[in-house]
Amino acid sequence: MKVSLIEPRAPDFHIYSRWAIPRLGPPQMATILREQGHEVKVYHEDLQELSGRKVWDILKSDLVGISLTSSTAPRGYAMGRLLRLKGVPVVFGGVHPSFVPEEPLNYGDYVIKGEAEEAFPKLVNTLADDGDLDEVPNLYYKKDGEATFTHEKKMCLSPDDLPIPDLSLIEGHENMKIYPIMTSRGCPHGCTFCCVTSMFGRKYRLASIERVLAQVERYKGRHVFFCDDNFTVSTDRCKELLREMLRRDILPKRWNAQVRADTFKDDELLDLMRRTNCGRVFVGFESIDDNVLDEYSKHQSVEDIKNCIAGYHKHGIAVHGMFMFGAEGDTMETFPRTIGFAEEHNLDTAQFLVLTPVPGSELFNRLDEAGRIFTYDWSLYDGHHVVFEPKHMSPLELQIGSLRANRKFYSARSSLRCLSGLRLGTALLRYAGKRIVKQWHQSNSDFLSKLRRWQKGAADFPQKFSLRPHKADLQPAF
Repeated sequence: MKVSLIEPRAPDFHIYSRWAIPRLGPPQMATILREQGHEVKVYHEDLQELSGRKVWDILKSDLVGISLTSSTAPRGYAMGRLLRLKGVPVVFGGVHPSFVPEEPLNYGDYVIKGEAEEAFPKLVNTLADDGDLDEVPNLYYKKDGEATFTHEKKMCLSPDDLPIPDLSLIEGHENMKIYPIMTSRGCPHGCTFCCVTSMFGRKYRLASIERVLAQVERYKGRHVFFCDDNFTVSTDRCKELLREMLRRDILPKRWNAQVRADTFKDDELLDLMRRTNCGRVFVGFESIDDNVLDEYSKHQSVEDIKNCIAGYHKHGIAVHGMFMFGAEGDTMETFPRTIGFAEEHNLDTAQFLVLTPVPGSELFNRLDEAGRIFTYDWSLYDGHHVVFEPKHMSPLELQIGSLRANRKFYSARSSLRCLSGLRLGTALLRYAGKRIVKQWHQSNSDFLSKLRRWQKGAADFPQKFSLRPHKADLQPAF
């Protein structure tokens, strides 16, 4: 079969807008299907626009798979609906469809729930052989106009059971500046705002050192991002990997990773990270209030956050801190206190996000049951838009507070301060962040106005997402 896989672009500006890093799900699926003899291409909109020849190529597909997060769901649904009008079968997969599987059936033919490395190739081969769809596990489809679920099969594949994703299957892969490598799957923690545990389980599945080294060698001398939810969950394994990278001399030009704050406790690990060219770590600090950290089930303290920043800086590694506003314990004082904390501890770069109740998370279930979610426009579920009613402030106050926090941190003054301290790279990133924050404000003026009118009771906030603007955007292509 001829199969096209699409990852729709994000609906708005965000802190990573300038650095497109494709998720590994679509190229992983494409690699499996290619090994089974199918013709496969992957399209990642943030790397290359869908237009001209690419659109015609997609329209000739026997099947199109669209991978979705919550925020990309409306655009993906618009694609699915328009492709179906052209007679092209569509299957949805990814995190968002896994938790609201019947919703995507309004815009496509099939939905695969959960990890899809077994179910999706089975679906493709079943369609190619005109087989029985009920034999495909974890599949939703419509039978006689009704949503039907085949049967559930728990998936817990080891990364070593899968081929290494071939990123050259992505159209526009030559435009990539950062190359993703995943060394593990799952998370042993259970943060209330996160859906990773619901999607992949608490069992932490580690790829073999040799598998990871093969990928590192493939991208030797380039910029690598270890996209695990927690790259350092096993410090002994992580140190073994880094020692082997040094011994074999297969170092990336630079690498980054997501880690937890408690990694500061292992000085040897941080030294190895620096020696192997780790330039920046991304750490989910979330809050500078111990009570809020307990509310999130983070199992870390504010003291851990302080020591984390100091520890990485001691080894010459920059820290990107990720914070969220909108917890039950947050007040209007939380905004200036958090910014003051970030500046006091010389945090290099940061995200000041709005707490977002994504489907699949404990947070979503709690707020949904309490009737505190005021819109299910999934395009707003990107960590930058308020979609629920917080406890100690209005939605508008939360939105404006988050925006002001980003403006203050990514100000011209902060860029100059970094420059005067000879932190050139950080100064450039701060300036880039300033431009992104300004772009976000300009592109979301309608949203802010709508939020103001809704709070005053002058207008209804739309409960459901609308495909109309996305359809207008896609109509020339499809």
